[in-house]
Amino acid sequence: MNAQHEQTGHYATVNGLKMYYEIHGKGMPLVLLHGGGSTIASNWSRILPELAKSHQVIAVELQAHGHTADIDRPLSFEQDADDVAALLKQLHIEEADIMGFSNGATTSLQIAIRHPKLVNKLVLASTLYKREGMMPGFFEGMEHATFDQMPQPLKDAYLKANPDPKGLDAMFHRDVARMVGFKDINDEQIKNIQAPALVINGDAEAIKAEHAFALSRTLPHAQLAILPGGHGDYIGEICAPDRNSKIPDLVVAMIDKFLKEESSK
Repeated sequence: MNAQHEQTGHYATVNGLKMYYEIHGKGMPLVLLHGGGSTIASNWSRILPELAKSHQVIAVELQAHGHTADIDRPLSFEQDADDVAALLKQLHIEEADIMGFSNGATTSLQIAIRHPKLVNKLVLASTLYKREGMMPGFFEGMEHATFDQMPQPLKDAYLKANPDPKGLDAMFHRDVARMVGFKDINDEQIKNIQAPALVINGDAEAIKAEHAFALSRTLPHAQLAILPGGHGDYIGEICAPDRNSKIPDLVVAMIDKFLKEESSK
């Protein structure tokens, strides 16, 4: 991905933030939003090249993540959503498909809530929208999380994008604080999302499969896919144990099919 980074990496100033993004491929815009503690490469490198064969992929690094340095303002899913909306406006993109993983999926929901005209379709992967959706003990663990507990592949990926240990430390503490303070998105806001959605989840991960099912039933126009494996295994996220799994190829095929379907809304 390094050569691609040199050719496709850009910065845009949005809401006072110098945001890093990459553009790959051609077609209908598809925005990729990474999870907490992640970069474009650590989150998406397994499936991004495949998605870029039939979409104009716009992959973003959000505040305090990867190439995008932190700034002195609150970190929130709502702010991330507004930053992505501002980026798309700068790029003269009036409508896009939005795919988020984990925290990026929660941000995707906020884009659909706050900027509904921007959203054509949603791909929501391992999405938290209520605290009860996490496995028992998650939030208690977050309250006592230490930097040493952060997976080494995520640390390495950050430092590859931005060789600044202070930035890495800031990202960790920002993400922990955001999760500790996470507040439920109410059902009415979810029910008001009119964009068709594909909800994807692992069957053995941090987000309960039952939570994904509930989200798919609360959204007015949603499909659901529950896949074997842990958090992000089905997209080949950097911490996935099986680097040779074929499931990410299946997921790309499902996403392509979903995005190409005529909307019935």
